[in-house]
Amino acid sequence: METININLEIQVYKYDELSETDRILVEKARQATYRSYAPYSHFSVGAAILLNNGEIIEGSNQENVAYPSGTCAERSACFYAGARYPEAKFEAIAIAARGTDGEFTTDPTAPCGACRQALLEYETLAQHNVRVLLAARDKVYILPSVTSTLPLAFTDF
Repeated sequence: METININLEIQVYKYDELSETDRILVEKARQATYRSYAPYSHFSVGAAILLNNGEIIEGSNQENVAYPSGTCAERSACFYAGARYPEAKFEAIAIAARGTDGEFTTDPTAPCGACRQALLEYETLAQHNVRVLLAARDKVYILPSVTSTLPLAFTDF
């Protein structure tokens, strides 16, 4: 038998410790939560993706009574970025969420499995690590890559 340990280093920042670029990205993700359509879960998520051309693409979760016809904020943003700027490469993504009380979450919210897999595709296309910023009310987790959110990821290439 062999044992494999998977370790993940997460940097934890206060908002005011972030670089200017990271603060802008987090703020865009937070703003996107207010464009969420979440009449069923009342859980509003926003995402902001920084592209290598300097553009920041935002997305928010969009629910639908015909579940699962809606989409998450992360996939909303990444699919729009891919459609709008097909040659651009992802550099970083920030994700923020507001809970059912309307306030930003106390702890960072990570993407669901489907979003992790979709984002991994764009990290693969970028051919470099895409940083992940998970923003809560008073802290931000920074992960070095999308791959770090999805150990033992499915790839067919």
